[in-house]
Amino acid sequence: MRFKYIPLLMGLCSVSTLQAQKFTIQSKGDFSLIQNKGGIRLGYAPSSGVKILKINGWAFKDLNKNGKLDQYEDWRLPVEMRAKDLAKKMSIEQIAGLMLYSGHQSLPARPVGYFSGTYNGKPYKEGETDASDMTDQQKLFLEKDNLRHVLLTSVKSPEVAAKWNNKMQAFVESTALGIPANNSSDPRHGTLASAEYNAAAGGTISMWPGSLGLAATFNPAIMHRFGEVAAAEYRALGIATALSPQVDIATEPRWSRVSGTFGENPSLNASMAQAYADGFQTSYGNREIKDGWGFGSVNAMVKHWPGGGSGEAGRDAHYAIGKFAVYPGKNYAQHFIPFTEGAFKLKGKTKMASAVMPYYTISWGFDTKNHENVGNSYNKYIINDLLREKYHYDGVVCTDWGITHPHTVMDNFVDGKPWGLEKLSEAQLHYKALMAGVDQFGGNNDSKPIIEAYAMGVKEHGEAWMRARMEKSAVRLLKNIFRVGLFENPYLDVEETVKTVGNPTFMREGFEAQTSSIVMLKNKGKVLPLSLGKTVYIPKRFVAKSRNFLGMEMPESLDYPVNLSIVKKYFTVTDNPDEADCALVFVNNPSSGIGYDKEDLAKGGNGYLPISLQYKEYTASEARETSIAGGDPLESSTNRSYKGKSIKASNSSDLDMILETKAKMKGKPVIVSVSMDNPMVFHEFEKEVDGILVNFKVQDQAIFEIISGKKEPSALLPVQMPANMSTVEKQAEDVPQDMECHRDSEGHIYDFGFGLNWKGVINDSRVKLYKK
Repeated sequence: MRFKYIPLLMGLCSVSTLQAQKFTIQSKGDFSLIQNKGGIRLGYAPSSGVKILKINGWAFKDLNKNGKLDQYEDWRLPVEMRAKDLAKKMSIEQIAGLMLYSGHQSLPARPVGYFSGTYNGKPYKEGETDASDMTDQQKLFLEKDNLRHVLLTSVKSPEVAAKWNNKMQAFVESTALGIPANNSSDPRHGTLASAEYNAAAGGTISMWPGSLGLAATFNPAIMHRFGEVAAAEYRALGIATALSPQVDIATEPRWSRVSGTFGENPSLNASMAQAYADGFQTSYGNREIKDGWGFGSVNAMVKHWPGGGSGEAGRDAHYAIGKFAVYPGKNYAQHFIPFTEGAFKLKGKTKMASAVMPYYTISWGFDTKNHENVGNSYNKYIINDLLREKYHYDGVVCTDWGITHPHTVMDNFVDGKPWGLEKLSEAQLHYKALMAGVDQFGGNNDSKPIIEAYAMGVKEHGEAWMRARMEKSAVRLLKNIFRVGLFENPYLDVEETVKTVGNPTFMREGFEAQTSSIVMLKNKGKVLPLSLGKTVYIPKRFVAKSRNFLGMEMPESLDYPVNLSIVKKYFTVTDNPDEADCALVFVNNPSSGIGYDKEDLAKGGNGYLPISLQYKEYTASEARETSIAGGDPLESSTNRSYKGKSIKASNSSDLDMILETKAKMKGKPVIVSVSMDNPMVFHEFEKEVDGILVNFKVQDQAIFEIISGKKEPSALLPVQMPANMSTVEKQAEDVPQDMECHRDSEGHIYDFGFGLNWKGVINDSRVKLYKK
């Protein structure tokens, strides 16, 4: 059909016939909203140069500014058709930019160090710099490198996030094809322990238990509601992709990322993964565009394929010392279950998680076809043969962050992670991943290596073949942007953002989930609940000097481990144990580091140490004589064994505090509350105390709701608690629920699915469903 064009107040418009206008326009300051009657809402920034086309009375955005309606601009057409049309219009440079996923961006950018940035050449300065402005670096990678996927970390406030989003979307809308940005986030709904919950008050964002805590509810309905709430808050912040859920089954209890999982049971993981992705991805009512997708949807990037929970001896693949996942139990199949029976088999209309992230690990011996031991994103058998062909996954595959960056040191969190291919160039690494089936590169702001990889592909396969390969990835990436409505309206109403994020209803639901996630392990003599007004003694907690995961030094401290103003709403607090009715001791699970120490290396060792789950010194007399996997260009040995070496938890003072408090209380009850990231050995103190509660990152107030009896404990252990370190050494890294579990003084076994309520051991339908 031929169109003729007539100018209107809004800019160049196209009509096939002069029909009544079917849309209204509303100015929102920096952007305008257009509501198509019986159609979709559009948002655009007049400053971007985008004009509005009028066709059959409806409005459409002329994103490429060519004065006609292209298929990708037509919101009436199927997403697949629109994505393919746009992919064909894109240059290789533009597709390469689409394949980038930015490094971590904070709002405002930090003035120095990690995640830093500048504003007109100057670092951020409070009171002078607008925190919602784009950094020089952001403008560069959005314009020069055509990057369209931005990873957000901390934001100063919801208002700042919304304003930054609008500025950034107007910026990219002004570029050649007008492709909007798809902003993402790692999980950001964790708690501030000391924060007080007020039913009538909101917050900066709703606070929920950690992933392991949500799993401890054994209630997928809670997880689903979390997904819905988190999606609403994400979209209000301008975030349309969640770099979650993390569904690795936590088969190795020493792994530092256990806390981000849904525990070690494959079936529970699958149920939680399914509920999580359904909650995040599904739009309802007038926010739905088609097939469950819409303006309320957030793409779920499920991770880490094919399961990253079996790192040898618990070491983590963020570091070269932990790059090997091992399978001594040959238990490959169960690690697929959270994906194939969960995230890839949704109950909702979106059907499947829209993106997948492989883990850094070399899954040792996993590739039975090519026998290639390389990082998962580089392994064609793992990505193409299994994920794509066997399990028919055609969503986006995005690498974990920094896998194409250079590897220069063994024990640095931000070191490059090209595991198994350390000697290849950046361009060669990109090409290797593309040939394996990857679509996107996490943590890369520079398109040059992808363009070089394209040239390699042209040389090997010819230009037509390589162009088609790039377009295939572009279509997958574009579909995730189209489906959530960003091409139609990427802009935010700042007032609505402020009303939505952290609103009282969301805060209440998050707090209720927290109280539902706390596990009671011991209640000797039914010491719990404590009557309101009882006098309690809470010892101060010593935290030794340490370094965080980025290597930044953290000073030692001695302070109360909980917010006393909150405690006093429930109990009388005393510093004198003799005056107390009961002692409440707050500790963290034992922490002993990453399993490596340069001092050991300097003394002639191989640098490897045990990772311990107990407080006291542990000597690894039963560890493997020879590691299953090993080898790195920076190492002379392939044996990573730590047999015979010793380690002591950096927070061993927590055990001292428990035992000292027991002595001070002279027979009166002692209750221990453990904030848990990993399973732990309880035999060091369990018999000495009367009550034990375990939480997975909740507000202090949630714990006191349980202690005071205002809420009854209902959560169950999502992981086993080992009887000792001997059973930890003997268990297979890839096999769930294969440890001897702790038996307490009351005869209870701290196994998966165990928990107490006021009546005793919980044995309800949840236990029967998952503890088979």
